Amino acid sequence: MIIEIDKNSGFCFGVVNAITKVEEELKEGKIYCVGDIVHNNIEVDRLEKKGLITISHDELYKLKNTKIAFRAHGEPPSSYQISKQNNLKIVDTTCPVVLKLQHMIKNAYNKMSLESGTVVIFGKRGHAEVIGLVGQTNGNALVMESIDDIDKIDFTHKVELFSQTTKSLREFNKISQLMKERGGANVTVHDTICRKVANRIPELEEFAKTHKAILFVSGKKSSNGNQLYKICQNINPNTYFLSGENEIPYKSLDNVDSIGISGATSTPRWLMEIVKQKVFEYLNNNEHTNIRKDKP
Repeated sequence: MIIEIDKNSGFCFGVVNAITKVEEELKEGKIYCVGDIVHNNIEVDRLEKKGLITISHDELYKLKNTKIAFRAHGEPPSSYQISKQNNLKIVDTTCPVVLKLQHMIKNAYNKMSLESGTVVIFGKRGHAEVIGLVGQTNGNALVMESIDDIDKIDFTHKVELFSQTTKSLREFNKISQLMKERGGANVTVHDTICRKVANRIPELEEFAKTHKAILFVSGKKSSNGNQLYKICQNINPNTYFLSGENEIPYKSLDNVDSIGISGATSTPRWLMEIVKQKVFEYLNNNEHTNIRKDKP
């Protein structure tokens, strides 16, 4: 029996940076955060026990004279404006990749406004990162969730395509190719997908092939987690989605001799380690022999 944690899974740089900054601030007292600091409810619960207070954008408008954290997903300009008006000290943990993308979209929108053009963002409507990106265009960007939205684009004018950083590179390439076929020289494509996320797909596919069952650990709100889970499941039908150790499908593991544990870029390593330990204990208590835990 082999139980292995995917070495390429877990927090990306942007999430590590955000949590590190917030934990440093928490040493001095409570701090508010607009939305979940990371799309993993167990990690959010851990930080809230240390004094992190999660609030909505509506509550941000009422907050005054305190400290506020902006998460790795980034925030629209309006959040900075209201924070300044309400005398809030901003702890900005926006991922550098997202921050660069925000600046690119803002510059493109300023140019497109003069040419009656359109800024198109391939992403999930209502996602935290996408809200911040659309905010760079005063709400005027067209969010494209799939190829089905292509008919909403006016290709008689200039179009600039960007992507939410955590979207599938394969899907993005398909969409960008179709847009070029429709709009020709009027279409400019910017590949803004984070390579940490893009590279995870082929790595995860290989990992899924090497085990009889996969336990994919992720928060249910994680766009990246849901995307990677589906990719993993396509490769290995014996893939199970769980948010924590309480959802481990023990009975499904009884006749399996190789188990892989993976997760999203928002899944903490310590949580995957707990899942690994619980699986080991279950199999050991049920008299499974030759259990190996020596892989990382």
